[in-house]
Amino acid sequence: MFRCVLRSVCRAGRVCPAFLPPYTLRSTLRGTHPRPAEHHWQCSVRSVSCAGRKRKALRSAFMVLEQPLQPIQHHVYEANLRNSNACLNRYNECREKIKKGGGEKAMERHTLRNRKLLVRDRLRLLLDDEDFLELSPFAGLGLPYGDIPSAGCLTGVGRINGLWCVFIANDATVKGGTAYPITVKKQLRAQKIAIQNRLPCVYLVDSGGAFLPLQSEIFPDKNQGGRTFYNEAIMSAMKIPQVSVVCGSCTAGGAYVPTMAEEAVMVHRIGTIFLGGPPLVKAATGEEVTPEDLGGARLHAEVSGCVDHFAWEEKEAYDYTRNIVSTLNFQLPEEEEEDEERRRRRKAEEEPLYESMELLGLAPKSYNYSLDVKMVVSRLVDGGRFQEFKARYGTTLVTGFANIHGHLVGIVANNGELSHQASLKGSHFVQLCDQRDIPLLFLQNTAPTAALTLSTMQAEVNSNRLKAQGSMMSAVACASVPKITVVIGGCHGADSYAMCGRSFDPNFLFLWPNARVSMAAPGHAGSLLPPDSEQEDELNRTLEEESSAFFSTGRLWDDGVILPQDTRKVVRTCLDIIQQQRYQLSTEKLRSPLLRI
Repeated sequence: MFRCVLRSVCRAGRVCPAFLPPYTLRSTLRGTHPRPAEHHWQCSVRSVSCAGRKRKALRSAFMVLEQPLQPIQHHVYEANLRNSNACLNRYNECREKIKKGGGEKAMERHTLRNRKLLVRDRLRLLLDDEDFLELSPFAGLGLPYGDIPSAGCLTGVGRINGLWCVFIANDATVKGGTAYPITVKKQLRAQKIAIQNRLPCVYLVDSGGAFLPLQSEIFPDKNQGGRTFYNEAIMSAMKIPQVSVVCGSCTAGGAYVPTMAEEAVMVHRIGTIFLGGPPLVKAATGEEVTPEDLGGARLHAEVSGCVDHFAWEEKEAYDYTRNIVSTLNFQLPEEEEEDEERRRRRKAEEEPLYESMELLGLAPKSYNYSLDVKMVVSRLVDGGRFQEFKARYGTTLVTGFANIHGHLVGIVANNGELSHQASLKGSHFVQLCDQRDIPLLFLQNTAPTAALTLSTMQAEVNSNRLKAQGSMMSAVACASVPKITVVIGGCHGADSYAMCGRSFDPNFLFLWPNARVSMAAPGHAGSLLPPDSEQEDELNRTLEEESSAFFSTGRLWDDGVILPQDTRKVVRTCLDIIQQQRYQLSTEKLRSPLLRI
């Protein structure tokens, strides 16, 4: 057997460390025994690079999922389409609102008086193109303390020199760059995505510090302001690169962001770093000092050493940043390999069997307007081809394999109540995908409320369902493969946990504009209250208002609202982003031996 193992070689003809027993590795290659920690990272990195770059997809002949719209379904389709168009109007209104940032006067003051670039212009100079994945663009709208467009900062994932990077860019036109609770939450979510997917992180810092009237919601708790700096330290320890560009004010807590990054760039005259600005200095000492003398680019580049690169203007700063990214520990495929990969993908890739615009009529107005979820699947996957798993068992959950833009994925989609059989089926399929390292795509449209217990027999059925759902939750929580969730209808109750809701930590979670997120769907408040409760009507009104996709995304319970017809493209981008980590040259840092003096 060992002789057979030795025949497994990498592309250069060397023995791949992943195929050798721990203490055979160095003896075979160098004649000495390795340290266990060193062997661990060598195996993990080399096996990923060897298998990831040259892996050839196995041939498949998945069945075509023919799901045309039937005449009997037209009235439901038309009702859904009208609702989708109304949601689309709301979506466009929100897009227009966030494009204006802090308003015309704030933008004019930012560009003319302060001589700064607008945040989206900064991203145009930093990124390779404008085709980036923006995260939670509607966060901050409709909050109790007012509208904070885009939560006062833009976050997303875009390419810099061909490398996918997370960016966190403050928008100083919104409340002067002040950080609100929702701003902190959005920044932490972006860092979480960088950690989960091992993505380099670039900070464009232009912040006036915390909004003090809401300090109790920003400062003290675990997942509030200080967590940003904790994450920076953890990311550095994980060898996830971080670069900071100081293109505006860095006051108070904001001053720690550039000083904790691996490399920092600072722009002359517009960039400043200090814990307390000139007004505080004057109040404390009576001394008058300019922002440039107190914490400008010259001071920090020449005296304090807080920044590593001095830029005369913003464009130069982003050129520096792009050059820094080119030195990171990633090795992307050569152009010839990349072209070959693209050709292979294009050859394997097919357009969906039906028009993606038809998804607007398949987005359910409510649970009662749900059509067969296979109609949604056939309009998302390559060629409408789908290899269904356990097709005749637990039919209220659809599971199976398909390709999306050439990426093999396992699909888990609600097609009714998550019954006992459906939960067992889901648990089996999730574990199967985890075993085969296949990413999971959840299409969530859960029942509007939990099943009622009105008899002894129903109690037994519900108890079995509860145990099976617990099994599925465990499988989803423990699955180590990437998970992407798209809420295409309802996200209600415990069923949403088993379908990888927000609390189950998917890599990305998106909502369609028609989606509803609440403990129970509007109109079903009675299931949460005692019989004949006087609060039912009031609670139903609350559920109607608070379950909206725009209410949800305003509070950052998701990574953004996406249009149904864009779902295929967004999922493709997420899969591309997730797969980039295989090109990182080293992911773990060797610990130096402890020397006793």
